[in-house]
Amino acid sequence: MMTTQLRRVGDSIDRFGALARFTVVSVASTGRAVRRHRVETLRIISELSLGTGVLAMIGGTVVIIGFLTLFAGATVAVQGFSTLGDVGVDALTGFLAAYVNVRVVVPVTAGVGLAATIGAGTTAQLGAMRISEEIDALEVMAISSVPYLVGTRIVAGMVTIIPLYALGLITSFLASRVVTVVVMGQSPGVYDHYFATFLIPTDVMWSFLQALVMAAIVMIIHTYYGFHATGGPEGVGMATGRAVRLSLLAVVTVTLVIALALYGSARQLRLA
Repeated sequence: MMTTQLRRVGDSIDRFGALARFTVVSVASTGRAVRRHRVETLRIISELSLGTGVLAMIGGTVVIIGFLTLFAGATVAVQGFSTLGDVGVDALTGFLAAYVNVRVVVPVTAGVGLAATIGAGTTAQLGAMRISEEIDALEVMAISSVPYLVGTRIVAGMVTIIPLYALGLITSFLASRVVTVVVMGQSPGVYDHYFATFLIPTDVMWSFLQALVMAAIVMIIHTYYGFHATGGPEGVGMATGRAVRLSLLAVVTVTLVIALALYGSARQLRLA
């Protein structure tokens, strides 16, 4: 039993080392991908944002993340108005929407949407190419597979997340305001006053940086599992599941680390 446990620990260390090495190589390849594979990078940007085939008919990832953040913002408004109303300060719903949406709700929601759509599709696509020996064919044709397949997708993911995240913020803010003002009946002036007062521009900037970090990590994880998929179609499915699981853990971990780094030392919250 002890030997089995030690072997499992050794395998885990080997996998972590392989992922770390792949991360360094893939990040280093992004510069070459931009220089030599611009057309492929643009194609992947279009594919990641708008989707392909039937998915393109509904707008692809744009619509999915838009709907996710729309309902997340509406939930913040409903819960915030109800909870704050219990203590007689429902006027502060605008403050809650400006604070919680930017710092927690939209980053996590966008990260989950990114992992479940762009990430999963990337793993399945690269996995299918691996088991059908298309990646080996690229190497035979003297085309470096890491910059062409991995570097381009990392760059495309980081470029795509910027407008997607901006859309997510806008839809969450819009949903929170519509629910609070139209559904809950709060005065528009009251909501707009507290929302504008507590919407901190630096928080929005850090929120975009958080989205970029999450996008890079998610794309690295999913390209790694897809690039090293084995075992036929079943192996591709297992690789996709493992990649989604790890990327979801990475999303919440990044959110926690950045929240501790930026706001962990704050001891007071002034409402004036």
